[in-house]
Amino acid sequence: MSLQMSLVMLGVKDVDKAKAFYVDGLGGQPDQDFPGFVRLSLGDGSTKLALYSWDAVAEDAGVAAEGSGFRGISLHYLADSREEVDQTMKAAGAAGATVVRTAAAADEWSEYFGYFSDPDGYLWKVATSA
Repeated sequence: MSLQMSLVMLGVKDVDKAKAFYVDGLGGQPDQDFPGFVRLSLGDGSTKLALYSWDAVAEDAGVAAEGSGFRGISLHYLADSREEVDQTMKAAGAAGATVVRTAAAADEWSEYFGYFSDPDGYLWKVATSA
């Protein structure tokens, strides 16, 4: 057996607000939309993204819902060009993201990247090596 990831589920404070961010702001397409739960397609070849109430995720996993700060995870979008990185960062900011690190060139790996956090604080790295 080989492990495969077919869906990333984020526990969010407000499902409707998160849905607006990912759908209206970043172009995700809902393929399941229920009160308190939304599953989105992020485009061909992408893993699905699910948005579920923070407390419901904790309950589902059988853990406490309390917690804050860095969650030990970042989501990554690998773009084809620096222009695409900049466009994605701009779209995220316009949709309500907080730009955590402005896109810039890094010495290591000749990478160009930036970070934003979504309305629930999940970090997204948008990067290219082009």
